[in-house]
This record gives sequence, C-alpha cells and structure tokens, in this order.
Amino acid sequence: MTTEPVAAEAVAAETGRDFIRDIVQADLASKTHSHVVTRFPPEPNGYLHIGHAKSIALNFGIAQEFPGHCNLRFDDTNPTKEEQEYIDSIQADVRWLGYDWGDNLYFASDYFERLYEWAEELIKQGDAYVDDQSQEEIRLARGTLTEPGKNSPYRDRSVEENLDLFRRMKAGEFPNGARVLRAKIDMASGNINMRDPVLYRILHAHHPRTGDTWSIYPSYDYAHGQSDAIEGVTHSICTLEFEDHRPLYEWLLDKLPVPSKPRQYEFARLNLTYTLLSKRVLTQLVREGHVAGWDDPRMPTIAGLKRRGVPPAAIREFIKRIGVAKSNSVVDVGMLEFCIREELNRTALRRMAVLRPLKVVIENYPEGQVEEIEAINHPDDPAAGTRKIAFGRELYIERDDFMENPPKKFFRLSPGTEVRLRYAYFIKCTGVIKNDAGEVVELRCTYDPATKGGNAPDGRKVKATMHWLPAAQSKPAEIRIYNQLFAAPSPDAGNFAADLNPQSLEVLTDARIEPAIAESNSNEVMQFERQGYFVRDADSTSDKMVFNRTIGLRDTFAKEVGGKS
Repeated sequence: MTTEPVAAEAVAAETGRDFIRDIVQADLASKTHSHVVTRFPPEPNGYLHIGHAKSIALNFGIAQEFPGHCNLRFDDTNPTKEEQEYIDSIQADVRWLGYDWGDNLYFASDYFERLYEWAEELIKQGDAYVDDQSQEEIRLARGTLTEPGKNSPYRDRSVEENLDLFRRMKAGEFPNGARVLRAKIDMASGNINMRDPVLYRILHAHHPRTGDTWSIYPSYDYAHGQSDAIEGVTHSICTLEFEDHRPLYEWLLDKLPVPSKPRQYEFARLNLTYTLLSKRVLTQLVREGHVAGWDDPRMPTIAGLKRRGVPPAAIREFIKRIGVAKSNSVVDVGMLEFCIREELNRTALRRMAVLRPLKVVIENYPEGQVEEIEAINHPDDPAAGTRKIAFGRELYIERDDFMENPPKKFFRLSPGTEVRLRYAYFIKCTGVIKNDAGEVVELRCTYDPATKGGNAPDGRKVKATMHWLPAAQSKPAEIRIYNQLFAAPSPDAGNFAADLNPQSLEVLTDARIEPAIAESNSNEVMQFERQGYFVRDADSTSDKMVFNRTIGLRDTFAKEVGGKS
C-alpha cells in the first residue's frame, strides 16, 4: 500500500468537474485570485474517517489541480478533548491518502494571541460583551426556529466593564462556566447562529501546545474565519451543516481588521449505508469496547481502512465517482466496495490459502514424493511471473468444497466425483474418514497422473476447479474475516449498539497459507484465490501470522442480511 504523495498530474486525472471547481476556475479566469489557497481544518479529538477523506480529496485536489496550495490546520481550540495521538494520526492519514501540505502546517493555537486582540477590538467597537449567564440560561434564552431569543441582562454592559471582565477571564480569575464572551448581533435573527453566539469560554485545561498559558479558548465559529483570513485562504470549503454559520463567518470578517477576505462554500458531506460517521459514535465504539480501537478494520476510520488493506487509490476513485454535490444524499456502501475490488483485482498478486482445512490423502500418489507445480502470480499481468508450489500425497482443501451427500447443483468434491486441483491434477474422492462424533476429518482420493496442469488427454471435463495446499509445506495462520460493523442499512446513531452486526468478525485460527505468503515481508494486499483479498496484520509475528480480509470476491453480506449493501 503506497504512502507516496500523488503527483499533480495524477490528481488532475482522478478528479471530475463539480460546482466548487467551477467556482475556483471562474475566480482564476476573472483574476479574482491568481493563486488558490484551500485548507483542511480537522479538530484533533479523534481519528479521521472516510467522510473526511472526501474533504481531504476536494481541498488538496483543488490545490494541486489549479495553481495553489492546501493548508493542514488543526482546530485545537478545545484542550479537554484533544490529544497529540490524534494530531499524529491525522497527519499520517492525510499522507497515506496521497496528499502533502509541504510547509503549510498550522494550528489555530498559533493565532491565540491575535484572536484575543481581535476579541478586544469587538468589545471596544460595542460588538461583543461578557455574559454571566450559565450555559443553560443562554440556551433557554436563545429562542427557537419560530420564536425570537431574549436579550441577556448583561448585554448592555459598558465597554470598560466588558474589557475589565474579559481581561480577568484571560487572567484565570473566574472558574469554568462563570462567564463567556458573546458577539452582540441580533437576538431576533431568523438564523439562530446570529443570536449573540459565544466567542470565548473559560476552560482551565492544559493545552497540548500552549500548556497552561490560556484560561479562555475561542469557539470554532470565532477561530475558523479569522484563521482562514490570517492564512490567506481563498476558498474555505465546508460541509453543508456550516451553511447557516456562513453569515456569522462573514459578519466577523467584516467587523475585524483581517488581512484577507476568504469566502466560504458548502458541499454535501458523505453518508454511507451500513455506516455511522458521527465522531461521537465512533468514540463510543472505541471507549465502550465494541471494537478493538480506532484502527479496528471494521471502523470507517482512515486508520481502520488502511489496516483492513483498502488501497488509497480505491478511496480516491470512490470519492471521484460520488462527486461533489450541493444536497445531502446516502451513498450505497457497495460503490466503495466496488472501487476496492476493482483496484485490488488489478494490483493484487494471487496466492492460495485454505481457511478451513480438510485433509486429503491421495492414496495412489507415491509416498515421500514431492513435485513442484507452477502457478501464475497474476492472470492479467505476465510480467508478475510465476511461483512454485509443492505437491505431494497429503493436501488440504477447503472444508466447504466437500459434501458427503451433495444436492444436485453441488459441483465440487463428493464421494465418486472428480474435480480439478488448481494448476495440478484431477482427483476423485474414494473414501471418507469420520471421528467419533460423525464429523468428516479426512478424505481418501486418487489422482490421474495424465492430467498434470489441469487438463485430461482424453478430453473429459470436470465441473469444478478447487484451490489446495500441501499439508507438509503450508504454514499455519490466523485469518480474520471482517464484515460490516452494522447490520442495518441506516443504523440508529441514538441507539447504535442495537444495530451492531454480531457477525462483523470471525476469527479462523487453524488456516493454512502457501509458503510464498509466509516468506514475504510485504504488506501489500494479496488475493487468496476463491476467497477474497487479504493483508498481513500488524499483530503478525514470526511465530504467528495474522491476515485480515480486506473484502470478499463478491458481496455475500448483502444476501445474508437480506438487502443490498
């Protein structure tokens, strides 16, 4: 899985046209801007998910497609929820997706001093005031969509009193929640975001970058636009939930002596079936132990997708296909899976693995004899070459490939039937050995030496070709079969635990893999023939290899849950 940045030409080839790009192109053509500056502004309070990948691809893609650059700016304005772990993971994820910010790495905390000075400017202009009401009182007085809000009893404080109180807030004189700084706009506005929004709150908390320097921290709405202006951002691209915040964004830019005037544009966020992208839900999944961590391969996080073996090129192709729209919609997760399969079918080398082994003894094959069978590494890429697989008297086949009493349309191995072993010979089942519980534990077969390579000289046909592995030379491995984390197409974010899929993970501890897999140190995804695509997991050791299933060769989950996924 490549982690190298994608060249600008590749980005341009991957992108389609959309209304945001049309705006950017028009601004360049009219010379409104000569250089495009976008930004990706994550809050470091969790790991990025695939919804963020859409924003990353849009912002970095535009900056590479047109003359310009994209800033990576961390919105680190809430020290109670932010951690260095999240900052590190976000940078790693953006790079893994194929994008690079160069020298343009910023933090909202870089601007704390200037943001504070501008807040004092608002107070001096009569555009902000210190409010002593509690958070609950402010909420109740804000009104509803049909009823106007009520002015705070502290709204008409003098400039001098507001400055004094705000400076004392900064000095750490008051406890958390005692006071806030609010913009003085219009409590009767039809847009609730304009009803005297909070600009600063008191937070006695240690900040990862500024330590204990600050006792007050700006709100996102206050820090966002001013940070864009400081960095010279030309196109501030947000998801649709920020559309109602745009008037406040513009009000603040108009009121303050900012060095530039960025404009905000909104696009539809990504919503996927069988998936929840709420950061609150993802955090709960981790903290409540429903998953093994932020990088659990069932998680829709970038780290989880990476650990599962999803290639970044597949994510970029998916983002390209869904496009950039102005209205929200839900995308079928099957489109993402299609992009993953399409990419891996093109790039993944083929190998053989038996996930649920059933032993086969070929009784007419000479004891002690071992021969090498040649197998191709990729059917569509001759340059990928071939490899050798040992063939001997004792083999493993997939347990599901045998039935003692098969139905009419079962074409794999059963007593008296003949099948082809991939790259090897025709074999016929002549006997079945069971344990005391009546379970099949071993098959006795014969082989036809004339069918080496998989074809019979007499022209007879068989209806099945099966994968296999040599019993002695194959290696043990643990296989983790991942399915959708949620069983419902539209999981309930308010009660997500009820929609969790109990079959989201199956662990197979006695699988067998061919030596070519075991001997490789590669972390590239491989196709286990007839099984799906698999990648070596970080839990692998020299004594115990572990592989995650990235995705099956076809969608069986949709059939199991009775719907289209």
